[in-house]
Amino acid sequence: MAGPIVDSERRRGRGALSNASGRFEAAERVEADDGWESLATLPAFRTVVHEERARSIITTNDSPDISFDRSINPYRGCEHGCVYCYARPTHAYLGHSPGLDFETQLYAKTNAAEVLERTLAQPGYTAQTIALGANTDPYQPIERERRITRSILEVLARANHPVGIVTKSALVVRDLDILAPMAKRGLVKVALSVTTLDRKIARAMEPRAATAARRLDAIRQLTQAGVPAAVMVAPIVPGLTDCEIEPILTAARDAGARQAGYVLLRLPLELKVLFREWLWSEFPDRADRVVHLLQSMHGGQDYVATFGQRQTGSGPYAALIGQRFRLAARRLKLNERRETLRTDLFVQPVLQGGQYRMF
Repeated sequence: MAGPIVDSERRRGRGALSNASGRFEAAERVEADDGWESLATLPAFRTVVHEERARSIITTNDSPDISFDRSINPYRGCEHGCVYCYARPTHAYLGHSPGLDFETQLYAKTNAAEVLERTLAQPGYTAQTIALGANTDPYQPIERERRITRSILEVLARANHPVGIVTKSALVVRDLDILAPMAKRGLVKVALSVTTLDRKIARAMEPRAATAARRLDAIRQLTQAGVPAAVMVAPIVPGLTDCEIEPILTAARDAGARQAGYVLLRLPLELKVLFREWLWSEFPDRADRVVHLLQSMHGGQDYVATFGQRQTGSGPYAALIGQRFRLAARRLKLNERRETLRTDLFVQPVLQGGQYRMF
C-alpha cells in the first residue's frame, strides 16, 4: 500500500519517499495536517541505532540459485538508503516501515563476534564459506564507529574460516590488514556492487552509498593487496541503467577485477510501491518504459520469486541483458577462473576455559 509522500526537507538525503506501515501492523499510520500546519513542524528523519543482543548469528538457506548456504548480517536496516534494496520488506518483521524506517531505524548486533565464536566452537561444526552482507551492507556508515563487521572478520581470521563479502562501500579497504593475510591463505574474496556510473542517478537512487569512483578505487586497492575482488553489476534497472553494463564491466576490469556477476532489479512485496513512487518522482519521462520492460521479464508482473528467475528474469529482454553481460565479460577476460575458497584450514576456536584438541 502506498503511503503519503513525506516532505522533501524531512527526508533530505534519504532514498524512499514514504513511510507506510509494515504489512504485519494491525493499524495503519497516516500523517495528516490538522489545519494548524502540524506537518510542517515535524522533525527530519534522523538515524537511530538500536542495540540488540543476537541469540544466533549465522543464517542458513537452501536456495538453489545462490552460491552460499550460510550468511551473517551484522546490521538490520541500512543507512545507504538504496531505493531498490530487496531487503527493505524485512523491516516489517520488526514492526517498522520498509520505507524511510528501513534506512533510519537501524539495529546493530553488538555481540555478533562473541556469538560467532561460540558457534564455530560447537562440536561438529563444518566450515563452508560464510557470506557477509547477504541482506544488508556490512560496511554501511555506522560500521565506522560500531566496527561489528571488523570484529566478525577477526574471529573468522583466527579460525581460518572462509568468507565472501558483498558491499557497495569503500570502507571495506579499512580492513585490509585482516583481509590481505586471509587472502594469502585463500580464505576471502570481496565483491563490490556498482549500479551506475552516472552520478546524478546514483545520488537519487543510493543517496548515502559510496560513489562509483570510490567503489572502483576500492577494487583497485583490494587487488593490489592481493585480495580477489569482483564487481557486481547490481541491480540492473531496465530502461535506466542497463545501458551501463559494458562501461561498468570495463571500468571494473581496469581497476583490477577478474570476476563479475549481475542481478536484475527485484521488487518483492512493499518494494513494488516504494520503487514506483521514486521512479515517478525522479524519472517521470522513463517511468512507463522501466515498468514495461521489468514486467516483460517477469511474465507481466513486477516480480516473480521463482528460483532461477528472480535474479535474472525471463523472456527476450532478459535474454538480451544476459547475452550482453556474457559477451562483455568474455571480451574483457572476466570470469576465466573461478575463485574457490579453502575450507581445509579451519581450526575450531577454543573458548575461555575450554580444552585444546590433542589432534
